Amino acid sequence: MAGKANSQRAFLEVSDLSVQFPTEDGIVRAVDGVSFAIERGKTLAIVGESGSGKSVTAQAVMGLINKRNADVSGEVFFDGEDLVAMPEEGLRKLRGNKMAMIFQDPMSSLHPFYRIGDQLTEAVNAHEKVSKASARDRAIEMLHKVGIPAPAKRFDDYPHQFSGGMRQRVMIAMALINSPSLLIADEPTTALDVTVQAQIIELISQLQREFDTAVILITHDLGIVADVADEVAVMYGARVVESGSVDDIFYHPQMPYTLGLLASIPRLNQVPGDRLDPIPGNPPSPLRLPTGCVFNPRCVYQDRVTGDVCQTQRPALEDVGAGHQVRCHLPATERQAVADLTLNLLGRPSR
Repeated sequence: MAGKANSQRAFLEVSDLSVQFPTEDGIVRAVDGVSFAIERGKTLAIVGESGSGKSVTAQAVMGLINKRNADVSGEVFFDGEDLVAMPEEGLRKLRGNKMAMIFQDPMSSLHPFYRIGDQLTEAVNAHEKVSKASARDRAIEMLHKVGIPAPAKRFDDYPHQFSGGMRQRVMIAMALINSPSLLIADEPTTALDVTVQAQIIELISQLQREFDTAVILITHDLGIVADVADEVAVMYGARVVESGSVDDIFYHPQMPYTLGLLASIPRLNQVPGDRLDPIPGNPPSPLRLPTGCVFNPRCVYQDRVTGDVCQTQRPALEDVGAGHQVRCHLPATERQAVADLTLNLLGRPSR
């Protein structure tokens, strides 16, 4: 992948990205050999349990990992430029301009002592030399686009005067005010009620279409993924364990962890009173990732694999279809049998 010409690369192409943090207790392997790609106008969802490495992956792509405190390796090519090798000054010019990020807690991302309008115009002035009036006009227009009522009036309000959903809209306005070509949304609907969640996701999709933005959506909500994603990367234990189109993940999943995620969410055809089927055990500590397959301590199908390879050998990402990759030691026939059984129980036969 490193030898590709720029013209052959995807708009954003991440190859073998790893992030390690040295601590007194040992090395924290937060991201371990992650690869994915996304084109403009498309949405990649990164899903997985808390601690799987989703947010650290996003921060590494944005260049927000302090390299004095962490070891970052691999390649992150953004529009032909390698962000991992780029000096901090170059990254600062890109952040908030060509690439932007929406964080999951807008109250901690917005400065409580500054008016909303001042924070929005600062985002403009950091990358462009425009007049104060022009920056104000653009900020008010962006507040209008994200659905803030009476934007000229709310321009002078402080963050605490907005509801949680409105603060998240302000964060989206700030992220998109310079029309970035890459937007990373890290759990953008956390702590919002379901109606506001739907509005926020629809807003991101609408603005994506307007600006032809590539979107990376980090979430644990598979319902949102099914609605908006084009591609999905499933992370577990700092690694991508399955990736493919949204149809691959929802209708042709093959990794036992992906099947566990699908089985553990409520569904419309579920008998009232039936318990959900959770994945047994707990996610691994990034300080002590299991040897072999990172999912093996929780996998109920490892007895179908001959020998102890699940415990001793790390499975490679295997191509199982056009763009569909799976990291699992189960033989292909066993993986398909397990997937068919699970999908049938969920009332979702392969299509």
